[in-house]
Amino acid sequence: MFAASHSFDFFDYFRVPYEVSAGVADPAAPVGELWLADRTRQASPRLYWLRACGSGSAAGPAGRAGRYELRDITFFGHVARNAAVPGLLAELGGQWLPVTPIRGSTGQPVAAIWQDSRRNIFLPFDPAEIMHQFWSESYLQAGRSPVASAGRTAALRGYYLARPALPRPVQLRLRRAFTGMQGRSAFPRWPAETSLHDFYDWLFELIASLVGTPVPYLDMWPDHRSWAMVLTHDVETAAGQQQIEQLRGLERDRGLRSSWNFVGERYQVDEGLVRALQEEGCEVGVHGLRHDGRDLGSRRLMSRRLPAMRAHAAQWGAVGFRSPGTQRRWDLMPQLGFEYDSSYSDTDPYEPQPGGCCTYLPYFNRHMVELPITMPQDHTLFAILQQPDGRTWARKARMLRESGGMALVLTHPDYAGDRRLRDGYRALLDEHCADQSAWHALPREVSDWWRSRAASVVRRGSGLDVSGPAAPRGTVRFATADRPELWAEAS
Repeated sequence: MFAASHSFDFFDYFRVPYEVSAGVADPAAPVGELWLADRTRQASPRLYWLRACGSGSAAGPAGRAGRYELRDITFFGHVARNAAVPGLLAELGGQWLPVTPIRGSTGQPVAAIWQDSRRNIFLPFDPAEIMHQFWSESYLQAGRSPVASAGRTAALRGYYLARPALPRPVQLRLRRAFTGMQGRSAFPRWPAETSLHDFYDWLFELIASLVGTPVPYLDMWPDHRSWAMVLTHDVETAAGQQQIEQLRGLERDRGLRSSWNFVGERYQVDEGLVRALQEEGCEVGVHGLRHDGRDLGSRRLMSRRLPAMRAHAAQWGAVGFRSPGTQRRWDLMPQLGFEYDSSYSDTDPYEPQPGGCCTYLPYFNRHMVELPITMPQDHTLFAILQQPDGRTWARKARMLRESGGMALVLTHPDYAGDRRLRDGYRALLDEHCADQSAWHALPREVSDWWRSRAASVVRRGSGLDVSGPAAPRGTVRFATADRPELWAEAS
C-alpha cells in the first residue's frame, strides 16, 4: 500500500502496511517521505516529516523540546520554526506555504503544517518523537530547567524515605493536603487525557485525505473485540492478603479472572493462596521487593534487589511487574527482565510520582510491553479524594469502551474494608461482565497479543489479510478522512 524513504514509527505502531524503499534517501537525511506505492512516486501526493534522528534534525531548527498546540491537540517535542522550513524544503522544489498554525507555550503561532501546489504536506516535527515523549513521560521535562527536574526527583526520594516513619493517618493527611496543588496540573488532564489519541486520529485523517483512500491497519484487539478490560490488584500488606476474597469473590461470581501482584519480602506470601488463584485461572505478578519505593531508586540498588525479585517471579511463574507507588524510570524498566510492566498510568496527578503516558493502549519500551493503568486507582478515589461512590470509574470505563481502549483497573484488597470501594467495584463489574464487545483478558494475555500483533503485518492477497502470529485472531480495520476510526473488514 505505502512506501517510505525511512522507517515511519506511526505506521509501525498501528501495523499499517508499508515498505521502506532501498536507495531512496540517505539514512541521515533530515526529511522523511511517505507515498502511496500503488501509484508512481511522482503521481502520488507525499507526506514529508522532519526526522528527529536525521542530520540537521528537529533539534537543530528548534533548539530544546517544547510544548505546542496543534488545533486542540497538545504535544511535546522539537518543532522546526517557520523561518527554518524553506531551507529544509528547498531540495524538494515547488512553492510551499504554511497552512495550519502550530502555537507555542505563549499561545502565539511559531510554526505550521506546510503544503505545496501539488498537495504535498510537510510536518515540521517527527511523529515518532511525539509518541515517545508521551510514552516515556519525557514531556515532563520539556521546557523545564534541570534544577526543577532535580528538585522533583529529590522530593520523591524524600517522600519515600520519610514514609515508613509516618503513621498511616499522617500519610493520608499529607497526601490529601497536596491534592489541591496536584489537581491544578494543566497537563495531563485527569481523569482522562486524550491529546495523544487525538494526535493519532488527526494524523490518520491527514494521511487518508492526502492519498484519497482509507488507511488499513491491524486492529488493536483480537477476535473482533472492540475494547479490552483487564482487572489487576496490588497486595501491599499481610492484612491485604487476608482480604483478597472481598474482591476476588465479586469477580468469581461474575465469571471474571484477574491478576494479583504480591510483594516479595514485606510479608510472608501465602504460597497456597498463590496456587489457588492460579488454579482459578488468575495470574500472579511481582509488586517489588519490600514496597519501600526504592526498587528503582538507582541502577545500583535495582541491581542488588533484582536477583531476589527474579527469584520470586520464578517461584510464582510471574512474567509481569508493577512497581510500588508506581515508581518508574524509562531507562531501567526493561532491565527488570519481565515480559511486561504495568507501572505507568495514562494520567495521574495524585501519585507520589505524578504524570502519565497519556495512552489507553499498550506500547513497547524496547523489548518490554507496557500496560498502562487507565482507570483511576481506588486509593486515589476513596482515600485521597474522598469520593462518595464509583461514578468516576463508571464514566472512565464508558469513555474507554467508546474509544476502543484498554480499561486496566487497579484495586487493592488492603482497602477493601471501604464499602465505597466494594460497591463501586461491584457496579463496574456488573456493567461490563457480560459485554461481548469487551476482551476480558489477563495482563499476560494482553502482553502476548501485543507481541503477536507487533510481529504481524497486513498484506494484500485476495483482499487484505493478516500475516504472522496474529493472523488467526487479527482483524484489518480502516482509518478514513471523514472519521479516522473503525469499521471492520475481513480477518
